[in-house]
Amino acid sequence: MPLPPATGVGFKPQHFEAIRAAPPDLGFFEVHAENYMGAGGLPHAQLSQLRADYALSLHGVGLSIGGADALSTDHLARLKALCDRYEPDSFSEHLAWSSHGGEYLNDLLPLPYSEETLAQVCRHVTQVQEVLGRQMLLENPSTYVLFEQSTMPETEFLSEVVRRTGCGLLLDVNNVFVSATNHRTDALAYLADFPLAAVGELHLGGHNEEDLPSGPLLIDAHASPVADPVWALYVALLGQTGPLPTLIEWDNDVPEWSVLMAEATRAQTVLNRLKEVARERVS
Repeated sequence: MPLPPATGVGFKPQHFEAIRAAPPDLGFFEVHAENYMGAGGLPHAQLSQLRADYALSLHGVGLSIGGADALSTDHLARLKALCDRYEPDSFSEHLAWSSHGGEYLNDLLPLPYSEETLAQVCRHVTQVQEVLGRQMLLENPSTYVLFEQSTMPETEFLSEVVRRTGCGLLLDVNNVFVSATNHRTDALAYLADFPLAAVGELHLGGHNEEDLPSGPLLIDAHASPVADPVWALYVALLGQTGPLPTLIEWDNDVPEWSVLMAEATRAQTVLNRLKEVARERVS
């Protein structure tokens, strides 16, 4: 089943006791797949309890979908075992690369948007979907550089990946704002060209800002509340799409559970308002 059109949060083990003490009214939890590729232990004990009560989204960070190398068959096998074990409602990965020549980098790196990289990404997405036996979602990146080798805009690249592979998309609204600010482009124009019909999940997260002589540089840091301009972009986006599953990402400098839930509640309020407007139109 797809994720419900409600708010979810990224699960952090330090929040487990608070969650069990007062189960929150959330649509789903999301975890990084690579954190659960061991056979057992406390991580699986906690995740199994959450999965019994909530929808689950698995979010991969290590496949290197955009890399020039072949995908790791060992990594894919572990990912399939994890999906078979928990039957998540969604699996997603990044339009990025993170390994080369057997070396793994602790980063999600950008790639040029060319016919060569398009074919490469489509081969990898197709392989993942065939191994897992399920559709995957591909996430738009936050970027800090542009490539002279690019021959098409990012939205066209993603549209073509969807057309060729049948995958869905994870639209990270903060990434849209970060990239648009860094490249001095229009975030709303980007969304106007985005293949919104393929979106299966949204991400909201915080960013850091640095002031450079050339202007602001935003870093997708996942270490702070969602910024007001990103909330505004989120509201504008949902005005086009209607309610969609929305994740609050907060992976670094993780706050108290109440702080994270306050962000989730703010997103859910936006979704509830849209649902109410839709009901009023029907009646």
